[in-house]
Amino acid sequence: MAQSNASSMKIAGIVLVIVGIGLLTWGFQMSGSIGSEITEGLTGAQPDGVMTRYIAGAASLAVGLFLLFRK
Repeated sequence: MAQSNASSMKIAGIVLVIVGIGLLTWGFQMSGSIGSEITEGLTGAQPDGVMTRYIAGAASLAVGLFLLFRK
């Protein structure tokens, strides 16, 4: 039973790492768009959608790495 639980946590960790990398990449691509550049030029800050993807991606990546390397 413990072996099954450990392997399911590793799988969840891998999925979270992949999702985190995807969200960070998506946020990076959004930050280079024309709409994002205009918003940043007018307000001096990144749009909320970009920041949301950065934060969610970083959190997902951190939790995924924790689950992967936890003993």
